Amino acid sequence: MKRARLLLLTLAAMAAAGLAAAAEAKGWTPEMTVRVRRVGPVRVSPDGSRAAFVVGTAAMDGEKSEWVSQIHLARADGTGAFQLTRSEKSSSAPAWSPDGKWIAFVSARGGKDAKASLWRIPVEGGEAEGLTEEKGAISAPAFSPDGKWIAFLETDPKGEEEEKADKERRDARVVDENEKRARLCLVAAEPDADGKRNVRKLTGADLNVADDFDWAPDSRSIAFSHQPTPHADDWTRSDVSVVDLAAATVRPLAVTAAAESQPFYSPDGKWIALVVSDAPPSWGGRSRVHVVAAEGGPPRALALTYDEQPQIVGWMRDGRRVMVAETRGTVRRLSALGVAGSAPVDLTPGDSMVEAASLNASRTKLGFTSQAPDSAAEAFMSDVEPFVPRRLARVQELPPLPTGRTEVVSWKAPDGKTIEGLLTYPAGYAGGSRAPLLVVIHGGPAGVFLRSFLGNPSPYPVAVFSTRGYAVLRCNVRGSSGYGAAFRHANYRDWGGGDYRDILSGVDMLVARGIADPDRLGVMGWSYGGYMTSWVITQTKRFKAASVGAGVTNLMSFTGTTDIPSFIPDYFGGEHWDAFDAWRTHSAMFNIKGVVTPTLIQHGEADVRVPISQGYELYNALKRQGVPVKMVVYPRQPHGIQEPKLMLDAMSRNLEWFDRWVMGKS
Repeated sequence: MKRARLLLLTLAAMAAAGLAAAAEAKGWTPEMTVRVRRVGPVRVSPDGSRAAFVVGTAAMDGEKSEWVSQIHLARADGTGAFQLTRSEKSSSAPAWSPDGKWIAFVSARGGKDAKASLWRIPVEGGEAEGLTEEKGAISAPAFSPDGKWIAFLETDPKGEEEEKADKERRDARVVDENEKRARLCLVAAEPDADGKRNVRKLTGADLNVADDFDWAPDSRSIAFSHQPTPHADDWTRSDVSVVDLAAATVRPLAVTAAAESQPFYSPDGKWIALVVSDAPPSWGGRSRVHVVAAEGGPPRALALTYDEQPQIVGWMRDGRRVMVAETRGTVRRLSALGVAGSAPVDLTPGDSMVEAASLNASRTKLGFTSQAPDSAAEAFMSDVEPFVPRRLARVQELPPLPTGRTEVVSWKAPDGKTIEGLLTYPAGYAGGSRAPLLVVIHGGPAGVFLRSFLGNPSPYPVAVFSTRGYAVLRCNVRGSSGYGAAFRHANYRDWGGGDYRDILSGVDMLVARGIADPDRLGVMGWSYGGYMTSWVITQTKRFKAASVGAGVTNLMSFTGTTDIPSFIPDYFGGEHWDAFDAWRTHSAMFNIKGVVTPTLIQHGEADVRVPISQGYELYNALKRQGVPVKMVVYPRQPHGIQEPKLMLDAMSRNLEWFDRWVMGKS
C-alpha cells in the first residue's frame, strides 16, 4: 500500500511538473509577472562584511492580495544569504546599529489592526523586539552614530475625541484643517532602568518632516527637510533645518524661495550638502547640489550635473566629494561632485543600472539594486572605488522564458530634435516581416523609460506583449528626464504638440524600417501617458486600439480636483482663467468629437492625484458617440494599482483589448 501510494504521489508530482513546464513553454503570461519579486533597498553593514536587503513577494492566497516584504541578510561575498524577519506582516526599512549587532526595522506585526511600529532584531539570531507603542504610523528609522538613539518619523494619529466622533458619525471634516503631519522623533536604543523607552518628539505641529534626514557625526543634531503641510503640492516650500537634541531647538539652515531638500553631513560634521531647486521651483525640475556650513551661512553651489536632477547618495570618505545618482538616457548612474567646484566624474559605467544606492556608515561600501531588460532586479554591493558589483543573493525564481530583444533606438522629430526610446521585438523575431506595434507612453511627464526588466508587473506587461507577437516601443518624448533640463522643459505650454509628434515620428521610423505594421497599431499609457493616449485618439485614426490608464483628460477639471493644483498652471504658464485658450485646446475632452478608436479606460477609485472623474468624462463622451469603450474601476487603488490581483486584472484586460482590436482575435 505504501509503495502504491508513493507511486501515485510521484506520478501526480510528475504530472504537475509537466503542466507547469508546458505553461512556461508558452512564454510570459500575466501570472508569471507577479512571480517577479521586488528587491530593495540594500543596506551594507558599517564594517562592510554583510548587507541587509528587502524582498517583496505577492501574496494572493484566499482573501489576500498584497505585497509582503521581509528583510534578508547576506555576506559581502554573496554567500550565506537567509531571511532574517518572518511574519504575515511586512518588515521594511532596515537600519544597522553602529556596532553591526542589530537591525532596526518597521513592521505592522502584532495584531490585525496594528500600525507600523519600530522594531529591532539581533543579526546573529533571536526574536524581534518592539521598541515603540505609538498610535501613529512610524517610518524611516536611523541609528545615531554613537548607537544610543534611533530617530524616526511618526505621522500624527487621530485623537481620542476624533475617534469618538468617527464612531458616533459626527465626523464632518473641514478641508485643509486638522491635518496630520509627520514629526521627527527619537527613542533610546536600550531601555531605561524601568525597562521602558519613552518616545521624544523633536519637531512640532508646524512642520511636516520628510524622510531625508541625516544625523551629525557627533550624534548631537539632525539635519532634516520639511514643508509647512503634508500636501503633495507643498513640495515647492521645502526647507532644511537642524534640530539640536540637547536643547530641543530647531534652527533654519536653508530657507529661500527655492525648494531645499536631501541634507547630508560631511564626515567631519562641518558641512552639509543639500539639493536646491531653481527659484521659484518648477514641476519640470531643475536643481543642483549645494554645500553650506553646518553652523549656518549662505549655501554654495557645486557644478551642474548632466540632467540637473541630482539625488545625493552621501559624502564620500575623503570629505572632498559628494556622491550623486542621476538618470542619463535610459540608465541610472552614479557620479562624484567635487566640493571645490569640479565637474562631476562618473563612478559607474554607462551600461550598468544602479538603483536606490546607499553608502554604509564607513563610506567604504555601496549597496544598490540592478536590473536589465533580460534580468530581474537583484541586490548588489560594491566597493565605492573601484566599482566592482557583486550580487548578494539570487532571490528571483523565474524560468528562462523567451522575450524579444530590446534595443535603444533614436529618431529625428519633425523639428529636428533627437528622440530616444526602447524597442522590444516580438519573441523569436528574425526580421524580414512586419509586426503589430504597441506604443507605451510613460507618466510624469518628467518620467523616463529605463532599461528595466521586461517581466516586471505592470498594467502594460512588455514581456507578455512580446510573447504574444507584438513589437513594443516605449518613447522618451520631450519632457522626459534623463536628457537634460532643456529637453525636460521642452513640452512647457505644449502638451500634445511636440510630444505627440515625437511619438508619431517614432512610429513612422519603425514603419520605414519594415518593423512595424502600419495597419496594426495600438497605444497606451498611465497618468501623463494616459493624457497623451487620450490626446492621440483625438488627433489621428492610425491606431486600432487605445488604453487610457488614470489619464488626465480635461486640464481644467483635473486641476480643480487633484491634490497638486499648481501642476498644470506651472506647465501652462498661468491659471486657466488667465490662459483659457491654451487649457482648452490642449485638453482631450474639448477635442473629443469624431473619435473612433476603441478605447479601454482603467482607473483607481481612490486616486487623488488624477481623480476618477477624469476617466468618467472620457468614458461618457466616447459612449455617447458610439465608440467601442470599456471602463474598469479598481476599488481601493490610488494613482497606481497596488494589489497584485487587481494588477493581474489590468494586465489581462489590456491583453484582451489589444488582441481583439489590433490582432483581430475574437
